[in-house]
Amino acid sequence: MPTLRTHGLKYLTGIVVVIGLRLLPHPPNIEPITATLMPFGKQFGILGGALFGAITVLLYDLFTGTLGMWSLLTVSGFVLLGVASGMYFKKDRGRFGYLRFAIVGTIGYDVLTGLSVGPLFFGQPFMEALVGQVPFTMYHLAGNILLALVLSPLIEKWVVKNPSLAFEQVPQKA
Repeated sequence: MPTLRTHGLKYLTGIVVVIGLRLLPHPPNIEPITATLMPFGKQFGILGGALFGAITVLLYDLFTGTLGMWSLLTVSGFVLLGVASGMYFKKDRGRFGYLRFAIVGTIGYDVLTGLSVGPLFFGQPFMEALVGQVPFTMYHLAGNILLALVLSPLIEKWVVKNPSLAFEQVPQKA
């Protein structure tokens, strides 16, 4: 049974990839969390996907000094994506499974977070949030589609399924 104890290096590698890519200059709304989270949910199931989503967002927000009340919603959104990923990928769905999940997951995530953060935390009118969300989600979808087709299979092969990043025998305390 895969555990954080035996596969912690894989989680650390995935988190470093996400944070590193997010810190690089890039077009707006293109983020690698979903594309990296999907292989973790696929390999490690519901709990593994949820854990990856929560840890990644919290560490990124802590590292960049952007931790705030809105982090609760973003963490919740990525935990839900991690759970959904673990459920969806119980059946191997290949590269195009990543594409389909990225489309549905991005729209679901953007509805949950994009239509709630502004109105709940900043007093933004709901219709204004809705109108502003459309172009945001279009960029977000474009980025997640590209990353699902390119990054997700690479993360699956080089990180998640890489036996050299697993601790098969974790030494026990004496």
